Amino acid sequence: MRQQSGDASLLRRLNSAAILRILRESQVATLSELARAARVSRPTAEVIVDELVAEGWAEECGEEPGDRQRGRPARRFRFRASAGHVLGLGIGGSRLRAMVADLNGTIVVTRRAPNHRDMPAGARLDAVAALAAEAAAEAGLALADMAAVGVGTTGMVDGAGRVVKSMVLSGWTGLDLQGELTRRLPAPVLVENDMRLAVLAEHWRGAARGRDDVIYLFTGDRIGMGLLIGGRPHRGAHAASGEIGAQPHENWTSYRYVMDYAMAVEPGELRSARQSAEFAIARARAGDEKAGQTVREFARGLAAGLITVVNPLDPEMVVIGGSLSSAGDLLVEPVRELFEEYCPYPPEVVASELGSECISLGAVRFALDHAERHLFT
Repeated sequence: MRQQSGDASLLRRLNSAAILRILRESQVATLSELARAARVSRPTAEVIVDELVAEGWAEECGEEPGDRQRGRPARRFRFRASAGHVLGLGIGGSRLRAMVADLNGTIVVTRRAPNHRDMPAGARLDAVAALAAEAAAEAGLALADMAAVGVGTTGMVDGAGRVVKSMVLSGWTGLDLQGELTRRLPAPVLVENDMRLAVLAEHWRGAARGRDDVIYLFTGDRIGMGLLIGGRPHRGAHAASGEIGAQPHENWTSYRYVMDYAMAVEPGELRSARQSAEFAIARARAGDEKAGQTVREFARGLAAGLITVVNPLDPEMVVIGGSLSSAGDLLVEPVRELFEEYCPYPPEVVASELGSECISLGAVRFALDHAERHLFT
């Protein structure tokens, strides 16, 4: 009898998860529609839905116009996205970012804080935890209320959330980031490489929606790459996908064009690679022909480095992202032209509209995937 009771309890949980998933996927559903989709009787569906409403996972909707003219109106329900929340964190070379989202992925809070490459690892971890707590508090939540916390960080990240190697952040190489943040944050923590989360964000909310094979090029203080293959971010045999590393024959040295230009125009100003690119782009927008040619050479340099990846992978799309993606067609057109010249099947080239928020947004999607596996299975 105990085994039968256990079987009945398991069946109820499975049916409850199925109905909750159907409610999530549909805008609004009646009891009859839920029963039919979940393949249960209507009375069973009604009991389960009433339980979900009592637990805060679902809510009953009002009547549709015309319901009363058709007789007794059917009860209609929808998923209550605010019943749970997730947190997405981005750890970059110069910024920390946090986003809180409900279970439909609606962003309710966004916060940022400075990060310094030379900051001790412990201080940086404390700053990440403080930012997470601030973001949760602004959303009217405690960190313990989060269904999951997704974290995107620069560096090679293995399957256990350990930073195998970081060429950007001091003290980050060898750090058990998932373990350290789990000790600081009272919620499930998942850690992934920032470029894999960036391409995940593009696939979810950006230019790559509906595309399964995509190359994402991150441009900013550094160059990074995310690969989407068969609709999934590619990790690689050693979880090193997304790290460009050193290149022979001066590949990926396209920043030298904008740095030389910025130094020639204003010799007394010391600018980083990103700042030099932004300076050249701004002057190109203002009509400076020399700046326009410099930005074009910069873009063609990016394209030259990409061709060795584009031709063997044959992607549908290349997304230019990161802080320099706001340059739009100033970068897109030269890249597209070089692809037309050298690629048998030139992919579509677009500029991301997510900008520097792509990593924290991808971390939100990563956390939602974890939460959904536990809620709907």
